[in-house]
Amino acid sequence: QWIESTEVQELMENLEIEDEDSLQTYFIGRVQKLLNKYGKKIIGWDEIIEGGLVSDATVMSWRGEDGGITAAKSGNDAIMTPTSHLYFDYYQAKTGEPLAIGGLLPLEKVYSYEPIPDGLDINQATRILGAQGNVWTEYIKTPKMVEYMSVPRMTALSEIVWSKRKKRDFSEFKTRLNFYKYFLDIKKINYREKSFLKK
Repeated sequence: QWIESTEVQELMENLEIEDEDSLQTYFIGRVQKLLNKYGKKIIGWDEIIEGGLVSDATVMSWRGEDGGITAAKSGNDAIMTPTSHLYFDYYQAKTGEPLAIGGLLPLEKVYSYEPIPDGLDINQATRILGAQGNVWTEYIKTPKMVEYMSVPRMTALSEIVWSKRKKRDFSEFKTRLNFYKYFLDIKKINYREKSFLKK
């Protein structure tokens, strides 16, 4: 739309901005100044890196880990939320699941995720604030189905972000997970029962 907009193209010419990515950075910079005025910080999906990353912006790295790595190496904070491991609106198995947006993300894959990417030094690693699971609801119609898509995948995510970095044992996690069912049943959470079964 910016390419086709006469108004936007005139603005770019007046500001001597060469391309639309750089215009986005200009826009993000203006929003950042407004937020800073009120003591707030800007946070955005990793597209905000395109055209140049503004200082103090926190990056939500969803298109893989590159956005988070770029942010951390630039001195910016990042939250890791890659589709590969943390999109809970993806299918949980190849068959027998309710309609979802696509992708395949079984519990074991969530549990295998390490939020601090390889290749960062100790100072850069401190810029990774944590990780976030996403549940977009285009195909999820009820709160009960949100629970089904999230639990126990969010339990796996909680453990990987709240425990020390270590080699993780999925079968040991599954054993502990079965004790957790007791609390889910008390709260009447609509968890995915098949995720608790032993392989």
